[in-house]
Amino acid sequence: MIARRAWHKQALVSGRRWLCQYTSSAPSPATVLSGRSPPFRAFSSELVAFSTVVSTPFRFADPISNGSIAYNVKRSWFSSQSMADVTAAGNGIVDVPLAQTGEGIAECELLKWFVQEGDQVEEFQPLCEVQSDKATIEITSRYQGKVNQLLYVPGDIVKVGEILLNIAVEESQVPKQISESLENTKSLDSELNTQNIGGVLSTPPVRNLAKQYDIDINEVDGTGKDGRVLKGDVLKYAAQKGIIQDPSVSLSASSDKVLGDEKSYSHPSAESGCNYDDKTVTLRGFQRRMVKSMSMAAKVPHFHYVEEIKCDALVELKQSFQSNNSDSNVKHTFLPLLIKTLSMAMGKYPLMNSCFNEESLEVILKGSHNIGIAMATPYGLVVPIIKNVQSLSILEITKELSRLQQVALENKLRPEDISGGTITLSNIGAIGGKYGSPLLNLPEVAIIALGRIQKVPQFADDGNVYPVSIMTVNIGADHRVLDGATVARFCNEWKQFIQNPELLMLHMR
Repeated sequence: MIARRAWHKQALVSGRRWLCQYTSSAPSPATVLSGRSPPFRAFSSELVAFSTVVSTPFRFADPISNGSIAYNVKRSWFSSQSMADVTAAGNGIVDVPLAQTGEGIAECELLKWFVQEGDQVEEFQPLCEVQSDKATIEITSRYQGKVNQLLYVPGDIVKVGEILLNIAVEESQVPKQISESLENTKSLDSELNTQNIGGVLSTPPVRNLAKQYDIDINEVDGTGKDGRVLKGDVLKYAAQKGIIQDPSVSLSASSDKVLGDEKSYSHPSAESGCNYDDKTVTLRGFQRRMVKSMSMAAKVPHFHYVEEIKCDALVELKQSFQSNNSDSNVKHTFLPLLIKTLSMAMGKYPLMNSCFNEESLEVILKGSHNIGIAMATPYGLVVPIIKNVQSLSILEITKELSRLQQVALENKLRPEDISGGTITLSNIGAIGGKYGSPLLNLPEVAIIALGRIQKVPQFADDGNVYPVSIMTVNIGADHRVLDGATVARFCNEWKQFIQNPELLMLHMR
């Protein structure tokens, strides 16, 4: 009786774990085991196979996730959905889809593969690197096995849930009981993760290739798994129809022409007879995000407030910091001083440090001063965030700014590095220009463009001319929330801290 109660309790627990990981119509292990006789024998034989699946150092998520649970391990992601893609016949081939890498992420660009077809992979080994419009992320393997097939090439856009690659695993990693119980789930997921047009299986790049050559993909004989149409099948069909000459030559050419980022068009010069090629570039990653954010910002009523600020005291303070610097890894610049003085001014005008909810017509006054710094990188414009500036010293701001600049140049920004901002600084003066007219970084209500600091002549009250270091700032504001008077008063407060940085000592805690 005690053994029977113990088995019944364990079976129910196992059933709950099953539902957390897979929300499908397949029966849970508890249901499967309950039909066995005698019960204790079923517990001893079947639960061992089930424990192979759930014996993992990570906790399963809630069943709300619909069976597509993403786990984050040192910024490396894998998807538990791949368990539902195990072939029901137990042939040991596992489909690895692109997991949900962040809230609101629908697709990612494949940057590079860390493995090739035929490579042996270990559990948690990095498979590839992808970039969303928010961050760059490594996808790791949940299984130990051999890479069977890579379904995308670097530069492709992969939607969440689409299959990245197949891995051949040992039979011990794919228990037969689990495979049979997941048969219904697999058939459902295959409809979601594999594009099936007119009964033909193919990946989006292959369909684009067929569309490029004006080929009906339903007429192409697929040589891949389950009759999947591969890129070579499309090129072979095109060669048979006389659309291309040699499929082997067109295979590499089509990767650049169709699957790549650029298309070239040749135009002869009337004078020299030389050809100058136009180039069409597909926007990726951060550049694609900029298109969305700036298109939304352009619909918001802006106004701009421009002011000139004397920076002589700031220049002297920065030089003093640098001359007394004992850490070779720290380089003092004007920007950390401007960030700290900005935070001090926002303490008196909290409306500048707010976000606007258009749907509920509410303004959220943010408690933390999370100041974003716009940075131009080879991968596009990014805005890393320095968090809780009100609690940081100037030296701590300097070090955090240096870290963010380094990881931004390496394209290694984490999602938390670029989220949660409350106001943005654009230091256009570091490149050149006196001032700019910035667009808001929604849902923030203010953004500030900083011009370069330059020496200009000014007249004193007695008529004498003297040199002064001047910086022009342009504050872009959301006119639905802020008015000109509020922005002007805020700018005067900030101006006082910049022109008299010793005032920081009076207000610092």
